[in-house]
Amino acid sequence: MTMKKSTAAGLAFLFLLWLGLVALIVTGTPKFTLYTLFVIVASGIIIFVPLYRKYFTQK
Repeated sequence: MTMKKSTAAGLAFLFLLWLGLVALIVTGTPKFTLYTLFVIVASGIIIFVPLYRKYFTQK
């Protein structure tokens, strides 16, 4: 299955935006806790699992 260039660019932009927000969370907290890790992992799952299912699974 091939992906359009605009879709790939959109996914790359979304990943970079999420990475930037994660960097803001990590640098903005006084110390890295398990809760901070949970927030980062949960946000990644919420954002990327549906996109993975839509664009990278065989139908």
